Amino acid sequence: MGRGLLKLPGIRPVLALASALVLLQAMTIIMQAKWLAQAITALFEGSSITEQYPVLLLFLAAFAARYAISFWLQLLTSRYAERTGTDLRRQMVQQWFRLGPRYAKTEGTGHLVTLAREGIAQYKTYLELFIPRMLGMGFTPVVILLYVFKLDLMSGIIMMLTLPILIVFMILIGLAAQRKIDGQFRSYKALANHFVDTLRGLETLRTLGQSKSHEGTMMRVSQRYRRATMSTLRMAFLSSFALDFFTMLSVASVAVGLGLRLTEGHMLLGPALTVLILAPEYFLPVRMLGADYHATLDGKEAGAAINQVIERGRVAEQQQKEANASVVAHAGTAAGGLDPSSSSVFSWNERSRIALTDIQVRHEDDGPYSLRDVTFQMSGLGKVGIIGASGAGKSTLMDVLAGFQIPTSGQVLANGQPLTPNMLETWRRQTAAIPQHPYIFSGSLADNVRFYMPEASDTEVADAIKAAGLTKLLSSLSSGLHERIGAGGRQLSGGQEQRVALARALLSKRNILLLDEPTAHLDVETEYELKQTMLPLFKGKLVFLATHRLHWMPHMDRIIVMDGGTVAETGTHQELLARQGVYYQMIQAQMEAI
Repeated sequence: MGRGLLKLPGIRPVLALASALVLLQAMTIIMQAKWLAQAITALFEGSSITEQYPVLLLFLAAFAARYAISFWLQLLTSRYAERTGTDLRRQMVQQWFRLGPRYAKTEGTGHLVTLAREGIAQYKTYLELFIPRMLGMGFTPVVILLYVFKLDLMSGIIMMLTLPILIVFMILIGLAAQRKIDGQFRSYKALANHFVDTLRGLETLRTLGQSKSHEGTMMRVSQRYRRATMSTLRMAFLSSFALDFFTMLSVASVAVGLGLRLTEGHMLLGPALTVLILAPEYFLPVRMLGADYHATLDGKEAGAAINQVIERGRVAEQQQKEANASVVAHAGTAAGGLDPSSSSVFSWNERSRIALTDIQVRHEDDGPYSLRDVTFQMSGLGKVGIIGASGAGKSTLMDVLAGFQIPTSGQVLANGQPLTPNMLETWRRQTAAIPQHPYIFSGSLADNVRFYMPEASDTEVADAIKAAGLTKLLSSLSSGLHERIGAGGRQLSGGQEQRVALARALLSKRNILLLDEPTAHLDVETEYELKQTMLPLFKGKLVFLATHRLHWMPHMDRIIVMDGGTVAETGTHQELLARQGVYYQMIQAQMEAI
């Protein structure tokens, strides 16, 4: 049994009811064997078949009851598996949003999407098959063995000694198969990520004439996955053959013992037939568990990966709660007590403020700090530039501001209160992000712009597109707003993709914009054109713009200069120039006009 199986919500009542059904099924198996053996014995002794109709009807009733219970058991576990799989998918998606895009980038979008689709389906299969097999192995052989001991002590001893040998053999094969499936899962993860990355970059590869050369890389990745899959299948087939072979030998040893004592007159035909019929049923749960174990290993691995994502999100949430509790206690001591629930929901406006105090971020316990002792405060509306060289900590700081990165230590306060989970959710609903590489979904232009507001009308979408400077693109589309873009549709340039992201943000009417290197991959001409479009639209909003392009900075109301994961200096463009510190040196290095 997987370690996390008993931790699943609602599993204990399901296991209790399933255990009762398995016990009833074991009783029907015994009754079925008893009445079948009784009818055969009577016919062998000369009784007519009409005289055995009542016994045969009892046998058929036990047979029908057995498979009716089996159907009920399967229905119970399949419904629970469906409910649990749906709940796990919902929890996993929630934790993705909690962990943010950095986690998705680290794990690989292809892996996470595959996990949410095929992984959940595999885990459902694992629950649906493994629960009845596990309970059947735990109860059915015990009930049958007790009944066999009552009929024939020697057969009971033989069956009791041979079953542990089969179980030990199954465990050894299972450990070997586990190593195989681990390798297969790693290959599957790599293939999924590689496939999604290839689809995303297919147009670029074709443009550069590298699609044929990339074909070989794709082939090598898929061949590695094929070899891992075939190796796992070989192990599954060999183990199934070995289990069937040793089960057959065990049943044969029971049959030989029964035959010898029956011919010597030491045993009656009725009990001998009953034991002989029950012997395969005694070993059947082990065989079925061994066969289904290999079929459900990928589901078990997928379940472990899903629970790892959920647990990681919960750990991050717990860290946030602990940090908030510490801040509330500190603030309560300093201010004579405060009510943290008073600001659980807030709306950002010109009187709002956010403060970061001694923020430190380290992605691994023994790794370097991405942010160290970051402290600053912002209030009201305006444009904030976050400038620094690559690796200075700009993206990590943006993740902290977006609520995607939980600080290792330090305080994040909104209106003087720590960001509780409720406040964090409210904060995210007021922010719109424009990343360096906006994602264009396979759909219409209108659908892409409606990302934050699916209920927006076509008129509102058209206004946002016009404000973002996409009028020329819109007029070139034969179907207008409903023209398909992205994969399978009209391909957009980098500047057009950025404008689609800007239109999304404008349509959302959110007060906080987070822009992380939004023009880093654009040429200078396109960037300057886009800047002229964007700057007027920042009015009346709080805008955080992280970039290493210094020509944006004179337009910012405040500049935060990052250097080596710390805040080197803050101020306006003129103040930082007069100070002749890190910012001034960056200006000199880039030969920008002062």
